[in-house]
Amino acid sequence: MIQDVVKDMQRRMHGAIEALHAEFKTLRTGRAATSMLDGVMIDYYGTPTPLAQVANLSVPESALIVAQPWDKTMIAAIEKAIRTADLGLNPANDGKVVRIPIPQLTEERRKELTKKAHVFAEDARTAVRQVRRDGNDKLKKMLKASEISEDDEKRGLEEIQKLTDKHIDEIGSLLQHKESDIMAV
Repeated sequence: MIQDVVKDMQRRMHGAIEALHAEFKTLRTGRAATSMLDGVMIDYYGTPTPLAQVANLSVPESALIVAQPWDKTMIAAIEKAIRTADLGLNPANDGKVVRIPIPQLTEERRKELTKKAHVFAEDARTAVRQVRRDGNDKLKKMLKASEISEDDEKRGLEEIQKLTDKHIDEIGSLLQHKESDIMAV
Protein backbone atom coordinates (compact mmCIF):
# COMPACT_ATOMS: atom_id res chain seq x y z
CA MET A 1 0.00 0.00 0.00
CA ILE A 2 2.81 2.42 0.91
CA GLN A 3 4.74 1.27 -2.15
CA ASP A 4 1.80 2.38 -4.32
CA VAL A 5 1.99 5.87 -2.82
CA VAL A 6 5.78 5.98 -3.26
CA LYS A 7 5.56 4.75 -6.87
CA ASP A 8 2.97 7.43 -7.63
CA MET A 9 5.20 10.08 -6.06
CA GLN A 10 8.17 8.84 -8.07
CA ARG A 11 6.16 8.96 -11.31
CA ARG A 12 4.96 12.50 -10.61
CA MET A 13 8.43 13.74 -9.62
CA HIS A 14 9.85 12.23 -12.80
CA GLY A 15 7.16 14.14 -14.70
CA ALA A 16 8.47 17.40 -13.20
CA ILE A 17 11.98 16.51 -14.40
CA GLU A 18 10.66 15.74 -17.90
CA ALA A 19 8.84 19.09 -17.98
CA LEU A 20 12.08 20.82 -17.00
CA HIS A 21 13.90 19.06 -19.87
CA ALA A 22 11.24 20.35 -22.27
CA GLU A 23 11.51 23.92 -20.94
CA PHE A 24 15.30 23.84 -21.14
CA LYS A 25 15.07 22.83 -24.80
CA THR A 26 13.34 26.14 -25.55
CA LEU A 27 16.32 28.09 -24.18
CA ARG A 28 18.72 28.60 -26.98
CA THR A 29 22.44 28.27 -26.73
CA GLY A 30 24.68 29.38 -29.58
CA ARG A 31 23.63 26.54 -31.88
CA ALA A 32 20.55 26.26 -34.04
CA ALA A 33 18.02 23.61 -33.06
CA THR A 34 14.44 23.20 -34.24
CA SER A 35 13.39 22.55 -30.62
CA MET A 36 14.00 26.28 -29.98
CA LEU A 37 10.77 26.92 -31.90
CA ASP A 38 8.64 24.32 -30.06
CA GLY A 39 6.70 26.97 -28.16
CA VAL A 40 5.95 29.14 -31.23
CA MET A 41 2.26 29.10 -32.10
CA ILE A 42 0.96 30.20 -35.52
CA ASP A 43 -2.52 31.61 -36.08
CA TYR A 44 -3.55 29.00 -38.66
CA TYR A 45 -6.94 30.14 -39.98
CA GLY A 46 -8.02 31.24 -36.52
CA THR A 47 -6.59 28.25 -34.64
CA PRO A 48 -3.34 28.50 -32.63
CA THR A 49 -1.15 25.77 -34.12
CA PRO A 50 2.47 24.77 -33.34
CA LEU A 51 4.93 25.93 -35.99
CA ALA A 52 6.09 22.35 -36.61
CA GLN A 53 2.54 21.48 -37.78
CA VAL A 54 2.39 24.18 -40.47
CA ALA A 55 5.96 24.05 -41.78
CA ASN A 56 8.87 21.72 -42.32
CA LEU A 57 11.72 22.80 -40.02
CA SER A 58 15.35 22.07 -40.82
CA VAL A 59 18.84 23.13 -39.72
CA PRO A 60 21.04 23.38 -42.85
CA GLU A 61 23.80 25.23 -40.94
CA SER A 62 24.79 25.52 -37.29
CA ALA A 63 23.50 29.11 -37.15
CA LEU A 64 20.37 28.86 -39.32
CA ILE A 65 16.91 27.32 -39.10
CA VAL A 66 14.74 27.12 -42.21
CA ALA A 67 10.95 26.89 -42.00
CA GLN A 68 9.32 25.77 -45.23
CA PRO A 69 5.54 26.24 -44.87
CA TRP A 70 3.22 23.77 -46.55
CA ASP A 71 0.89 26.66 -47.35
CA LYS A 72 2.83 29.61 -48.84
CA THR A 73 0.19 32.08 -47.57
CA MET A 74 1.35 31.35 -44.02
CA ILE A 75 4.81 32.90 -44.49
CA ALA A 76 3.83 36.29 -42.99
CA ALA A 77 2.07 34.63 -40.03
CA ILE A 78 5.14 32.45 -39.37
CA GLU A 79 7.46 35.46 -39.45
CA LYS A 80 5.19 37.43 -37.12
CA ALA A 81 4.84 34.55 -34.64
CA ILE A 82 8.62 34.04 -34.44
CA ARG A 83 9.23 37.77 -33.90
CA THR A 84 6.61 38.00 -31.14
CA ALA A 85 7.79 34.80 -29.37
CA ASP A 86 10.52 36.72 -27.47
CA LEU A 87 13.28 34.41 -28.64
CA GLY A 88 15.56 37.19 -29.87
CA LEU A 89 15.28 35.93 -33.46
CA ASN A 90 14.75 37.98 -36.63
CA PRO A 91 13.30 35.81 -39.43
CA ALA A 92 13.38 36.76 -43.11
CA ASN A 93 11.58 35.19 -46.08
CA ASP A 94 12.28 34.86 -49.78
CA GLY A 95 8.68 34.10 -50.77
CA LYS A 96 9.14 30.33 -50.43
CA VAL A 97 10.84 29.71 -47.08
CA VAL A 98 11.44 31.57 -43.83
CA ARG A 99 15.10 31.77 -42.88
CA ILE A 100 15.77 32.21 -39.17
CA PRO A 101 19.40 33.14 -38.52
CA ILE A 102 20.59 32.37 -34.99
CA PRO A 103 22.69 35.31 -33.84
CA GLN A 104 25.63 34.88 -31.50
CA LEU A 105 24.49 35.39 -27.94
CA THR A 106 25.56 38.60 -26.25
CA GLU A 107 26.74 38.49 -22.65
CA GLU A 108 23.55 40.27 -21.60
CA ARG A 109 21.33 37.76 -23.42
CA ARG A 110 23.28 34.86 -21.90
CA LYS A 111 22.59 36.26 -18.43
CA GLU A 112 18.88 36.66 -19.27
CA LEU A 113 18.72 33.05 -20.47
CA THR A 114 20.51 31.88 -17.33
CA LYS A 115 17.94 33.72 -15.19
CA LYS A 116 15.16 32.05 -17.18
CA ALA A 117 16.79 28.67 -16.61
CA HIS A 118 16.88 29.37 -12.87
CA VAL A 119 13.14 30.21 -12.93
CA PHE A 120 12.38 26.96 -14.79
CA ALA A 121 14.48 24.98 -12.29
CA GLU A 122 12.78 26.63 -9.30
CA ASP A 123 9.36 25.82 -10.80
CA ALA A 124 10.44 22.18 -11.12
CA ARG A 125 11.71 22.14 -7.51
CA THR A 126 8.39 23.58 -6.36
CA ALA A 127 6.52 20.89 -8.30
CA VAL A 128 8.65 18.16 -6.70
CA ARG A 129 8.05 19.62 -3.23
CA GLN A 130 4.31 19.77 -3.91
CA VAL A 131 4.37 16.08 -4.87
CA ARG A 132 6.20 15.34 -1.60
CA ARG A 133 3.57 17.27 0.34
CA ASP A 134 0.79 15.32 -1.39
CA GLY A 135 2.52 12.01 -0.59
CA ASN A 136 3.05 12.94 3.05
CA ASP A 137 -0.61 13.95 3.33
CA LYS A 138 -1.71 10.62 1.84
CA LEU A 139 0.39 8.70 4.34
CA LYS A 140 -0.98 10.75 7.25
CA LYS A 141 -4.55 10.10 6.09
CA MET A 142 -3.79 6.38 5.81
CA LEU A 143 -2.41 6.40 9.37
CA LYS A 144 -5.47 8.26 10.62
CA ALA A 145 -7.75 5.73 8.93
CA SER A 146 -5.69 2.93 10.57
CA GLU A 147 -4.72 1.54 7.16
CA ILE A 148 -1.01 1.61 8.09
CA SER A 149 1.03 1.58 11.31
CA GLU A 150 3.12 4.48 12.63
CA ASP A 151 6.28 2.60 11.69
CA ASP A 152 5.00 2.15 8.13
CA GLU A 153 4.16 5.85 7.97
CA LYS A 154 7.63 6.78 9.19
CA ARG A 155 9.28 4.49 6.61
CA GLY A 156 7.05 5.91 3.88
CA LEU A 157 7.86 9.50 4.84
CA GLU A 158 11.58 8.71 4.81
CA GLU A 159 11.31 7.05 1.40
CA ILE A 160 9.42 10.03 -0.03
CA GLN A 161 12.03 12.40 1.41
CA LYS A 162 14.84 10.37 -0.20
CA LEU A 163 13.00 10.53 -3.54
CA THR A 164 12.53 14.27 -3.13
CA ASP A 165 16.20 14.84 -2.34
CA LYS A 166 17.24 12.72 -5.34
CA HIS A 167 15.01 14.68 -7.73
CA ILE A 168 16.01 18.08 -6.30
CA ASP A 169 19.69 17.11 -6.79
CA GLU A 170 18.93 16.04 -10.36
CA ILE A 171 17.27 19.41 -11.04
CA GLY A 172 20.38 21.14 -9.67
CA SER A 173 22.70 19.18 -11.93
CA LEU A 174 20.46 19.79 -14.97
CA LEU A 175 20.49 23.52 -14.20
CA GLN A 176 24.27 23.52 -13.80
CA HIS A 177 24.67 21.75 -17.15
CA LYS A 178 22.29 24.15 -18.91
CA GLU A 179 24.06 27.17 -17.39
CA SER A 180 27.43 25.99 -18.66
CA ASP A 181 25.84 25.31 -22.06
CA ILE A 182 24.41 28.85 -22.23
CA MET A 183 27.54 30.59 -20.96
CA ALA A 184 29.92 28.66 -23.26
CA VAL A 185 31.27 30.95 -25.94
